[in-house]
Amino acid sequence: MVDRVTRFLSEREYTSRDLWCQVKSTVRRIEREDGVLIFDDTIQEEAWTDENEVMCRHFYYCSGCSVRSINWLNALYYSRDVSIPVAFELVRKSLQFCDVKTRQVKRASEVTKNELMRSMITTCVNNALKFRYVLTDSWFAVVENFECIVKKKKHFIAALKDNRLVTLSAADKKQGRFVQIDALELSDKQVVRGWLKGYANEVLLVWQVFTNKDGSAGLLNLVCSDLTCNGDTIAAICQKRWKGEVFHKSLKSNAALAKSPTRRVTTQNNHVFMSIYAVFKLECLKLKHKSNYFALRAKLFIKATRQAYAELQA
Repeated sequence: MVDRVTRFLSEREYTSRDLWCQVKSTVRRIEREDGVLIFDDTIQEEAWTDENEVMCRHFYYCSGCSVRSINWLNALYYSRDVSIPVAFELVRKSLQFCDVKTRQVKRASEVTKNELMRSMITTCVNNALKFRYVLTDSWFAVVENFECIVKKKKHFIAALKDNRLVTLSAADKKQGRFVQIDALELSDKQVVRGWLKGYANEVLLVWQVFTNKDGSAGLLNLVCSDLTCNGDTIAAICQKRWKGEVFHKSLKSNAALAKSPTRRVTTQNNHVFMSIYAVFKLECLKLKHKSNYFALRAKLFIKATRQAYAELQA
């Protein structure tokens, strides 16, 4: 069995196209025109694995520094309370250079994450995937991404950093008078029309106020390209972005993402692919048995243990 797994991981490199071939039939059963496409990246730390273009230093926001890890971008389709991964791309830092200040060898990618995202959106549209909104965090809230989404006749809802420059007046836009979005002083879920600096089309700007676990108040700046929405609708749709975090947690907790013995680029890529595919299969089981990921994992573990014990007795 171990040899079969080893051969599978080594034979060829599996891509988003292979993932789409596996999930397509399920997506067709649950997709709707008001579905959402959620983009978010994640990393898996591997401190002691040999470095290559995939396994190298990436910035990790939780620790606030760069760590040796695998970094990749996911496209998660959400419709009818079902989350299905439809595309993924690993960040490959194939370029090496010497940092002038530190005199250390560093790596860089030929393609940025935002370029990867735009390519994945194009692929999803070409696959005739039905969705209305693209949801992202502030990392992917750049003008080029917004223009790509609107060009595909879709809408975006994205978080914005506090220092993002906006204006509520066409005259101010023409004169180049912009203010930071955190200076607007909006109420919770209040919608105003305005413009982002560098983006030509009119958008909706929203503040969403929420309560943190420690009881303190938090503020989320949102931008939406669909001018027919109200504040409650935008906040409700944006809440679906949390499904991406649930997906990442399941990758690490239920699909053994961190337990990879791989050392080469091909096998590391394929291990990520299989972890994503495993979470998809868990989602299918969740639909069938009306249970959550963790309960399903417990049942599978108990059944496997019983079968192993029966084999041992035999």
